[in-house]
Amino acid sequence: MTTAKPYDALLLLSFGGPEQPDDVMPFLENVVRGRGVPRERLLGVAEHYYAFGGKSPINDQNRDLLAALQARLAELGIGLPVYWGNLHWHPMLDEAVRELSAEGHRRVLAVTTSAFGGYSSCKKYREAIAASVASSDVDGLQIDKVAAYFHHPGFIDAMVDRLQAVQSEVQQDAALLFTAHSVPTASAAGGPYVQQLEEACRLVAERIGRKAWRLVYQSRSGPPHVPWLEPDVCDAIQEAAEGGAPGVLLAPIGFISDHMEVQYDLDHEAREKAEELGLSFARAKTVGVHPAFVDGLIDMVVERLQPDRPRKRLGVLEARPDVCALDCCPPPRRPPARRPSA
Repeated sequence: MTTAKPYDALLLLSFGGPEQPDDVMPFLENVVRGRGVPRERLLGVAEHYYAFGGKSPINDQNRDLLAALQARLAELGIGLPVYWGNLHWHPMLDEAVRELSAEGHRRVLAVTTSAFGGYSSCKKYREAIAASVASSDVDGLQIDKVAAYFHHPGFIDAMVDRLQAVQSEVQQDAALLFTAHSVPTASAAGGPYVQQLEEACRLVAERIGRKAWRLVYQSRSGPPHVPWLEPDVCDAIQEAAEGGAPGVLLAPIGFISDHMEVQYDLDHEAREKAEELGLSFARAKTVGVHPAFVDGLIDMVVERLQPDRPRKRLGVLEARPDVCALDCCPPPRRPPARRPSA
């Protein structure tokens, strides 16, 4: 397969994570910079990483995805080199941009490891790209981002297959809980995050023949007085038990890879909660490098290489625009810290 190329390189853009124990606190400080998060809270989160040897699985998973994208592009005869950068740890986005510009690339398409819209899951990446390009001081450098792909057949097919692989591990009437990263409710209200999550859940549940399911959240942070999306996954497991469910089947649909938050919050905390309540427990893998998902990302790239090509999307929501409106997905307002009572 050959085609004219309005882009001359791809950029895999992800969140990043520590590679060793000494990286953990500097990484977490990068993540929360400017947000006023107390150091004590960071130290608590750091323990999650130390429990896994101080290394997040996300970077190795991104290396696997990078290799899978490169291999599939080569098979299809699409001659685009693939680079990799992260928002919060090495290889940093700025490092990737410097490498891209040094090797003469000026029209770059970024593929992010986030399938959904919203400030944290989409616009934050766009802002980081714009800031990095501006600071590079390279004339003519343009980096565009693929749109949200929550309802692309490749993503849905991969998630369906992941669920089908484990659903026999629990009873047929086990509660099906789709999980996603919680965000402040004020932030969610200004963007498409929840609507897109609900549509993706519906599409997957329909494919596996499940009418009853629930979207729940995990990994919340921030001050306790600030409302975030609920219910929390552990609370939902408790409610499932109270409702008579014999087990729980978890599908981390809001995540692309089995990184630290998936492994700690679900495989450790959620599993422990289920066992405490006497429930059976199974957790589907994320889409990772499932062939359908990799092909779906490649299809998103080809859409941008061939603008007249029909776009493959499932469900009732339209394909997201290639370029979002300036006022889309506003950032969350940071509430003032509560003063201690006298």
